[in-house]
Amino acid sequence: MNNRIKELRAKEGLSQLELAQLVGVRRETIVFLEKGKYNPSLRLAHDIAKHFRLPIESVFLFDDEEAGKQNP
Repeated sequence: MNNRIKELRAKEGLSQLELAQLVGVRRETIVFLEKGKYNPSLRLAHDIAKHFRLPIESVFLFDDEEAGKQNP
């Protein structure tokens, strides 16, 4: 799953640490999310999207090809 967290965070001038504090996680979680190495819980995805005032699907982008592999 891809996401726009880094782009949205930079647009607001937020550091990884600042965003992490705003949504209640460690900075490392934001790092892993931005690198695509961690899929967030629904709650975390909601909290991040809510912070940016966007729908979840505007922040987190699903790869259709990858989704097809998971749902035969």
